[in-house]
Amino acid sequence: MRRVAAAMLCFASIAFATAVHAAGCEPITADEAVKAEDARYAAQMSNDFAAMDRLIANDLVYIHSSALVDNKQTYIESMRTGAVKYRVMRRSDVVVRTFGCVATLTGNGNFEVTVNDKEMTVELRFHAIWAKRDGKVQFISWQATRLPAK
Repeated sequence: MRRVAAAMLCFASIAFATAVHAAGCEPITADEAVKAEDARYAAQMSNDFAAMDRLIANDLVYIHSSALVDNKQTYIESMRTGAVKYRVMRRSDVVVRTFGCVATLTGNGNFEVTVNDKEMTVELRFHAIWAKRDGKVQFISWQATRLPAK
């Protein structure tokens, strides 16, 4: 099952890279991707919706560890309404790979979040994808899987 999931994620990354490349893009560095991910975390924890709007691509696909799928509009709206509040976002064991104008960050996350007034800590493995288009680094995809309880 893990091999199938890994293969599907690999194919999804290649599909994103192909689609972004076809749209015209510029090479992205690992440093640019990490700085953009840092900026996204900061924007989410501070509810900076203008920053989120700049950082998040219009064609975002965001797959939560709960299997809920959001697009840019629904993702930002969940925070704007207060239904979701990211209090603390940490990541570790991150590996960054670049493929021309696309960068992937894969690692572990530890998020303290409030969902519908319920506080929780979520530990997960994630895969974040960033693309550099028209001189802007944008968040285009996220997929997360919760880690089993210790």
